[in-house]
Amino acid sequence: MQIHRNIEALPAFKNAVITIGTFDGVHEGHRKVIRQLTAQARAVNGESVIITFHPHPRKVVNSSILGLRLINTLAERIELLELLEIDHLVIIPFTEVFANQLPEDYLCDFLIEKFRPHTIIIGYDHRFGRDRMGDYKLLEQLQEKYHYELQEIPKHILDNISISSTKIREAILKGDTPTTNHLLGYDFFFEGEVVHGDKLGRELGYPTANLKITDDEKIIPGNGIYAVYVSLAGDPHRYKGMMSIGLRPTVNGTKRTVEVNIFDFDASIYGQTLRVYVKQFLREEVRFDSLEALVKQIDQDKVDSLAVL
Repeated sequence: MQIHRNIEALPAFKNAVITIGTFDGVHEGHRKVIRQLTAQARAVNGESVIITFHPHPRKVVNSSILGLRLINTLAERIELLELLEIDHLVIIPFTEVFANQLPEDYLCDFLIEKFRPHTIIIGYDHRFGRDRMGDYKLLEQLQEKYHYELQEIPKHILDNISISSTKIREAILKGDTPTTNHLLGYDFFFEGEVVHGDKLGRELGYPTANLKITDDEKIIPGNGIYAVYVSLAGDPHRYKGMMSIGLRPTVNGTKRTVEVNIFDFDASIYGQTLRVYVKQFLREEVRFDSLEALVKQIDQDKVDSLAVL
């Protein structure tokens, strides 16, 4: 998959079959659209092209949206899309100027001039241009003028995408790992930088990697204890482990932390990036009367984690 970030330096696509969207999650609903895209590209001996945006359009066109949380970072979206046999991914810097183009200017000066599409695959509810005035009907009206084919993404697939994206975000926040991973089609994952903590885990016999989440738009699971796999940047090996997210009430914690205990692992990894694959929610975070009671529960958490992993 070729990745393009400069719309002034795009190649001359061959019979480009394009679709447009944010594809947050790259979940099973999105993959149905992508299968339609790649099948059509093969049918016309052309190239499949996904046009996506960064930052998320909702953050630009609606300044009242604060704290928008995404299932994937841009880097994660790229990684997941690369697995799906797409020829080109074009990442458009989404700005107020871009958003405020007149709909026909968007079509003529952007889609037609930059991509020369053979086919545009788009949902019936797709909106574009200033005040979202452009729609599927406009694309139909201008089809003959600009000589492209138009394919509609079926309503039931679009509804599934919207419902799934909402359900996935809700499930992640609730710690509902079965729903999350089923709808995604893969284990939800996130990354963080390993930073120094208070070393309490080491004193308890369970040293933890304390994670600093570097992308504040990335959605993080709700508080609780989880069975996880983890990997280090550049290392394909996945280690088994367990993760705690929360306030650590037993020691009167006041700051939300993300800590991972990696089984059978004792290397120093401070400053490195750790990827966490969230496999199964185990239990809620609770306050224990003593550190001894906490350790006893952690012992059981490890047993429960290994039964899942």
